Amino acid sequence: MADLDTTLTASISVFDPPMCCSTGLCGPSVDPQLLQVARDLRRFEAQGVAVERFNLAQQPDAFVQQPKVAGLMQAFGEKALPVILINGDILAYGRYPSREEMTTALKEPREPEQAAAPCADGGCDCGSDGCN
Repeated sequence: MADLDTTLTASISVFDPPMCCSTGLCGPSVDPQLLQVARDLRRFEAQGVAVERFNLAQQPDAFVQQPKVAGLMQAFGEKALPVILINGDILAYGRYPSREEMTTALKEPREPEQAAAPCADGGCDCGSDGCN
């Protein structure tokens, strides 16, 4: 993986669905996708990216206090999870992005997603067919 330019403060915030842990190693079976995400996040941390991970089952207040996440959850419920923010902007929701997607988002300035704008102020005009 190419090194990131960490001269600017970069951050990844992951808002996971409720689960006993975010490693993918707990429960009756191992989730390979969660293992890959955990490895990718450790690599980004090693390159100087600030990584925060929140679990709905253990840290519900974090979901309420982050307006973009709260708006998505108001509109889509738990189907919005996971939510991944890169430098405070929504990269993905309802799925975990690939390492390549996260790397690209960390390297390039991003325009907020269409759904982020109405949800950014804490309110959300989102429905099952998208955000207005």
